[in-house]
Amino acid sequence: MDQLKLKICGMKFAANIAAVASLQPDYLGFIFYDQSPRFISDVSAELIKYIPSEIKTVGVFVDEDLEVVKKKVNLYQLKAVQLHGKESIEYCKALKLFAKDVEMIKAFGLDEDFDFAVLNDYQDVVDYFLFDTKTKSHGGSGKTFDWKILESYKLNKPFFLSGGIDLEHAAAIAKINDTRLYALDINSRFEVEPGVKDLEKVKAFITGINN
Repeated sequence: MDQLKLKICGMKFAANIAAVASLQPDYLGFIFYDQSPRFISDVSAELIKYIPSEIKTVGVFVDEDLEVVKKKVNLYQLKAVQLHGKESIEYCKALKLFAKDVEMIKAFGLDEDFDFAVLNDYQDVVDYFLFDTKTKSHGGSGKTFDWKILESYKLNKPFFLSGGIDLEHAAAIAKINDTRLYALDINSRFEVEPGVKDLEKVKAFITGINN
């Protein structure tokens, strides 16, 4: 398996953003969903423009009005968009048509009853899937799902693995033999409070997955 990409999501505060960016993750995620404790306002989001260009900035949206998403993509020069709600295929197509060079990540919450057939029509529209733990709050639960569920995933589309990933999972992740696993998405398990990441714990995780 190629070296996994790393996305650190739920960034919110200037000093912490700068500190985490210094670790050079591949993606930094910013949540534009006002029901999240990691919601970033338009004022704070101005920080996104100062992140080094080699780090891909991701705007996370949940069933947001399409025009609002387009506006924020342009305003903050986002390099990727993560759709974490029930966005339709038509919605995804319209957004991709507007932002051809912006990566599109479509998130799905998984449990033992998840029907992978719902992904079929999305696979030609989005760049990546993201598999998270199914919750009512659209992620951020800090809970993992049973990764054996992914054995039922039969498409070739690469995916982000999310949902309660913690430092203790580094060794198990390193043993995953699935070439479609493109990136890891970490968030709440690496926080000292919502939106503030524990730098030393993130460093230890990066070391763990790279070894």
